[in-house]
Amino acid sequence: MTPYIVGFLVPLLGTLLYRNSRNTKKRGVPVDVGGESGYAIRNSQFPTLLETAWEGVSTLAELFEMACKKHEDNCLLGTRKLISKDTEVTADGKSFEKLHLGEYEWLTYGQVFERVCNFASGLAHLGHRREERVAIFADTRAEWFIALQGCFRRNVSVVTIYASLGEEALCYSLNETEVTTVICGNKELKKLAEVSGQLDTVKRIICMDDEIPSSASSVVQSGCWRVVSIADVEKLGQENPVDAALPLSADVAVIMYTSGSTGLPKGVMMTHGNVLAVVSAVRTIVPRLEDKDVYMAYLPLAHVLEIAAENVVAGVGSAIGYGAPLTLTDTSNKIKRGTKGDVTVLRPTVMAAVPAILDRVRDGVRKKVDVKGGLTKKLFDFAYARRISAINGSWFGARGLELLLWNFLVFRKVRAVLGGRIRFLLSGGAPLSGDTQRFINICLGAPIGQGYGLTETCAGGTFSEFDDSSVGRVGNPLPCSYIKLIDWPEGGYLINDSPMPRGEIVIGGPNVTVGYFKNEAKTKEVYKVDERGMRWFYTGDIGQFHADGCLEIIDRRKDIIKLQHGEYVSLGKVEAALLVSPYVDNIMLHADPFHSYCVALVVAARPALEEWASKKGIAFTDFAKLCEKEETIKEVQASLLKAAKAARLEKFEIPAKIKLLSDPWTPETGLVTAALKLKREAVRKAFSEELSKLYES
Repeated sequence: MTPYIVGFLVPLLGTLLYRNSRNTKKRGVPVDVGGESGYAIRNSQFPTLLETAWEGVSTLAELFEMACKKHEDNCLLGTRKLISKDTEVTADGKSFEKLHLGEYEWLTYGQVFERVCNFASGLAHLGHRREERVAIFADTRAEWFIALQGCFRRNVSVVTIYASLGEEALCYSLNETEVTTVICGNKELKKLAEVSGQLDTVKRIICMDDEIPSSASSVVQSGCWRVVSIADVEKLGQENPVDAALPLSADVAVIMYTSGSTGLPKGVMMTHGNVLAVVSAVRTIVPRLEDKDVYMAYLPLAHVLEIAAENVVAGVGSAIGYGAPLTLTDTSNKIKRGTKGDVTVLRPTVMAAVPAILDRVRDGVRKKVDVKGGLTKKLFDFAYARRISAINGSWFGARGLELLLWNFLVFRKVRAVLGGRIRFLLSGGAPLSGDTQRFINICLGAPIGQGYGLTETCAGGTFSEFDDSSVGRVGNPLPCSYIKLIDWPEGGYLINDSPMPRGEIVIGGPNVTVGYFKNEAKTKEVYKVDERGMRWFYTGDIGQFHADGCLEIIDRRKDIIKLQHGEYVSLGKVEAALLVSPYVDNIMLHADPFHSYCVALVVAARPALEEWASKKGIAFTDFAKLCEKEETIKEVQASLLKAAKAARLEKFEIPAKIKLLSDPWTPETGLVTAALKLKREAVRKAFSEELSKLYES
């Protein structure tokens, strides 16, 4: 038997044995719980709920101090040096800022701990009392993490606010929580200065940047606020040290304002015990997470997914390198041509991502392959098809030596897009399409752990294990959570449904938060405590359990609209199916109960649509004009129909008419959240005239 045959047969047999064992593996098992009757599942490996993965640690402050003492000389926080800023002007007269960034400069665990202690002392010396609240209003960066940990050492509750939040929501959040100290960057200080007259309780501003912007000088001169730099606060603390006042597990660590996808944001109160439970659970599901790992941090720290990720990474002694969505890759919008993006320089081993980011990576890779064409495209398509065959269970898919060959010839270049060393990806915040999940998994050669959770459960709920290669599901319960389905008769979802139990998802465990700040009525509506003392959160999402105990999200109560003739349309489900179209950057389905059909607003994917127009010889002066052309709309509609048929949508679920939009929806436009979730009401208001015309015509 030749080495080539052995190289093929041994991996093949191993794969088949592994696949059979994986198919029979129970990832979640039934559990007896109290409260409303339903069908409940727990993590199969944890008979009891996990509250902490570190002996003697019950708060985030204790976890951080323990890690700093244990890994004192390891690198912890890394920031790229700014070499230069340039402005590029396009042919149509638009100007864009381009950055040339250098290597990462690192702070060790010992250095960060010293800065955290100095900041905590400085905060106390500025006059901030423990019972007062601090708000952090800034983009993700090393100073954000330092300020957070500094507040924890004084048992000060931190209000987290998205840097992209609008004026109304910003003022509402700060006033409701009676914040006295705001920690922010230059950009955010300008926003604060513009609304200073509407802020009732703010006394102090700590700026993460050394230079105070001139636009804020009038506020400084008026004496309303004391404005200091974070460096000055740390210096003040170094000269006037104050003993730590460490929190208890039940103390509120964070009041996290949701990004406001429906109306004004709500402040979710999270205790140290709540967040630590999720941090501990994530610690158990990321394979071999250790002090040699490097984490790419670029998602908003105002989102609990990023706070949990950075705390678990710091808890095990790994390094955190900071970046930004617009500087992430070599081709990102703010990266100067010819220079390197954050992932290329950092070469991370672990990343967290939201589906919108992974969709862009997928689309970017496919575009590059299509542009090159020829042998490159044929090789990529063939290698990808061979891997799909193997994953789908075919005996003749790419395995063994052939897999190594394709990894070297084809996928190695794709992996370089995210630095070439990624071994695990965490995805959360929204549903990840099966197409994207499979594409990223094959091309990066790394598992994607897709999770499900909410701000109200500290992002904890379910998470797919690293050896679960299925798509379209969100995994089994985290060790800190019980997942229960309860009947929703009005929607036709029952736990006795066959072949799978279905119903509204209810989450219980130590990760379920205290409730909404100053909103007792809403808290009582969606939080319940059962006769055993377990706290449950009613999510409003509809799910079903697979035979192995994994959860699949299939609907949402609020997104279900009944059409004129009685058919029910799930807006989110349809949108997820249609996003697969290469011409769609974003989409909002709209269903009017007084009509028998749906319509949609479609944000066009510019590169794909311009490439199509070029091939068809369609002339256009600018992209907005192209989106208005009848043949363009027909092409996009045909693509949506194809995606709908592939997803087996009903005829009434498919938008009968669409409005094609040329401008992208970003957090700055107020039409999507910082986590890139659709703000449905905001979009409806902004495009009410267009939606009316679609029905009128």
